[in-house]
Amino acid sequence: MTLRFVLDPELPPELRERIVALWVDVTNAGGAVGFVPPVTAADVRHTADPTFAGIAEGPDRLLLGYAGERLVAALIFCDNRFDLKAHWCVLKRVMVHPDTQGHGHGAALMREAERLGREMGWEALHVTVRDGQGLDRFYRRLGYREVGRLPGALRVAPGDHRDEVLMWLDLTALPPPAG
Repeated sequence: MTLRFVLDPELPPELRERIVALWVDVTNAGGAVGFVPPVTAADVRHTADPTFAGIAEGPDRLLLGYAGERLVAALIFCDNRFDLKAHWCVLKRVMVHPDTQGHGHGAALMREAERLGREMGWEALHVTVRDGQGLDRFYRRLGYREVGRLPGALRVAPGDHRDEVLMWLDLTALPPPAG
């Protein structure tokens, strides 16, 4: 099923709860979106509420992906809040519902982010990845390249520190062929 994307939706309480539920499901399935499982909606809301404020009041932007009427994917375009970095954007909370993975939704979400990034005039997109989960391979297949690492920057458990991998997509290069 092809995803339908919505950029900058209104954020009524019901949609906020659907996003939080997605965030919980992704985290509890092992997704690296700011938490370590297990989490509850209350745990996620602590981070989600200020995130929603940055979207609703600006300057951040939200991209949602729907399979039919079901919310199955999301990411946030985070403004750098620094004029010298206004030409590129950070992608955060890149999420695809675990029971829909393997259908190309993650790649479709990232391709839509790339398309929108070009449309918005950014020269690059940046995403950070928790090492040890194979996510860097996913982003490499989409044209991102590793531009750095912060060794042991993420403490996922006592004695379990992971590198934070910095990935970069140059949007000034020719876009990939369609298909």
